[in-house]
Amino acid sequence: MNVEYKTGAPEAEDEPEKPKRPVMPAMLRGAAGKCPNCGQGSLFDGFLKTTHACEVCGEELHHHRADDAPPYFNMTIVGHIIIPALLIVEVMWRPALWIHMALWIPLTLLLTFVLMRPVKGALVALQWALYMHGFDPDAAEDLPEPDPAAGMR
Repeated sequence: MNVEYKTGAPEAEDEPEKPKRPVMPAMLRGAAGKCPNCGQGSLFDGFLKTTHACEVCGEELHHHRADDAPPYFNMTIVGHIIIPALLIVEVMWRPALWIHMALWIPLTLLLTFVLMRPVKGALVALQWALYMHGFDPDAAEDLPEPDPAAGMR
């Protein structure tokens, strides 16, 4: 017995072809804190709070879902910079522990805060370029699908 669930969403072949959005230029604009669409308006309203819409082109930016991805990417990037540098310094000069602490803790914090906005901006721009999470004008409400077995309980 086969069970087929219909969600009401149109089939992939029924959807009209959307114009391709340039991914890399959009991500570079986002990393610079600019609107991924026009590259002129500001992407951020505060340190990490995105604007509701671009003040230049009107592109809505409020419905992105960056969530926890920027901090994870940020930790990965900072870790890949700090750990090799720390190991090189340790192997070459073997400084005292207090020198390591005085050098690497501030450098880690500095890199983390410096990279937060570019990483989040690039991720929001990636979502825009790939029509993800509300950036698709033809998509239905971007909510999780209901559990089909919920009515059987």
